[in-house]
Amino acid sequence: MDSVAAEQRIRPHVRETPLAHSRALSDATGARVYLKLEHLQETGAFKLRGAANKLLSLPREEAARGLVTASSGNHALAVATMAGKLGFPVEIFVSEQLHPVKRSRIQSLGARLRVVAGDPLQAELEARREADDSRRPYISPYNDPTVIEGQGTLAVEVLRQLPSEAGALGAVFVTTGGGGLIGGIGLYLKRASPATRIVGCWPENAPALYECLRAGKVIDVPERPTYSTSTAGGVEPGAITLDICRQVIDHTVLVSEAEILAAARRVRRDDGQRLEGAAGVAVAAFLKTAADYAGQSVVLVLCGGNADPAFADLVLQE
Repeated sequence: MDSVAAEQRIRPHVRETPLAHSRALSDATGARVYLKLEHLQETGAFKLRGAANKLLSLPREEAARGLVTASSGNHALAVATMAGKLGFPVEIFVSEQLHPVKRSRIQSLGARLRVVAGDPLQAELEARREADDSRRPYISPYNDPTVIEGQGTLAVEVLRQLPSEAGALGAVFVTTGGGGLIGGIGLYLKRASPATRIVGCWPENAPALYECLRAGKVIDVPERPTYSTSTAGGVEPGAITLDICRQVIDHTVLVSEAEILAAARRVRRDDGQRLEGAAGVAVAAFLKTAADYAGQSVVLVLCGGNADPAFADLVLQE
């Protein structure tokens, strides 16, 4: 996978998001903390990177037949946005659990929406079956090397943006769902900055890929409601991210719902950034382990800002 080439491919369509120094978090922890503001993407999340790389890599005549995908929200927004720019029709399968506000936003981009009973994994499985039956390209949220390659462009930017006074990059904290983002970041950094530790971050209530990694195979993992709705749901059988994440993740951290909420509130108050729950996971994981990184430069990936209304209200209720 070549995330450098992917970064050049997607540049006309995807913003280079800022890497901002957090004075507040740095002063509080003794680390040099940088926030990768991926919630400032056009669609409000990092998913636009992988979607753009995938759609731009497809033969136009193939994509013109129509695209099929599944999503818990952010990937759907990304695919619908890119498909609209390129003139491709798209059908998106979503779980019945997806908040109605996010459903409406996806539909406003011109996508056809199919609501599936059950959790996000059920929507993925149904979407892939439909794509196979209709012989249309399926755009996986994470289980696709071209999508993973696109997500890795975030790491290309980080190394380019990190100021010289920061020194070597000690660690990157990444909220992990299906593994596409941390897989892409990790594959690039293991070559370009091999001393950097890749830290996978999960909510305690939704640790699907974490448990799959512990088991060494894809398994069903019971989950409870979480503020990190964008990363909830199981892992698709045969997902290539399992082996990739086994190779690239150096440390894992699980955080509670209270820690996620506290982290999102802290970043809003001290850094002026409004996050969705998934982005709060990476911040919470760093705060939980900050003593291990004193004196080092670390990057916290703020993966998205498309908060469910209930979570957004809670963040404001300090």
